[in-house]
Amino acid sequence: MSNTEITFNAEAMATVQTIIARYPEGKHKSAMLPILHVAQAEFDGWLSSEVMDYVASILNIKPIEVYEVASFYTMFNLKPVGKCLLEVCRTSSCWIRGAEDVVKHIEKRLGITEGETSADGMFTLKTVECLGSCGTAPMLMCGSQFHENLTLEKVDTLLDNLKKENKRKTYFDDVVIDGY
Repeated sequence: MSNTEITFNAEAMATVQTIIARYPEGKHKSAMLPILHVAQAEFDGWLSSEVMDYVASILNIKPIEVYEVASFYTMFNLKPVGKCLLEVCRTSSCWIRGAEDVVKHIEKRLGITEGETSADGMFTLKTVECLGSCGTAPMLMCGSQFHENLTLEKVDTLLDNLKKENKRKTYFDDVVIDGY
């Protein structure tokens, strides 16, 4: 993939320009996190080095500055992931209330282990640190949606519904840029 092939579609570029406009001249680097979310949503759910270079060029910063941020935050994927990234909270409240069983159930159901993608490319399973929903544990996040108070039955229903929908889910799905 050459850098010339990497461009945002018109809608994504308009979103990027709206995000950049929120910051004073000389402070556009502050727009990096939301722009990386746009990029990840636009380019198949992950950030290749070419995509990160493209973001750096838009922000007029060095590519290493983008690499540092993208590699620090676990919400950014630096390798391909399935259409639906299932992020299961693994911290205390969720683990005590059954997140380990949820992870094992998903692994068995999809024939993968944590960190892997299903053979059909639909699902990637990831365990993550606290997602801030301790009172509704166990929970997982898929795209921008929290799925809480999980039971194995709820997990099965979720997987079936996601499979039927057959759509990439991103953190950016429910964001309204002007109110972001």
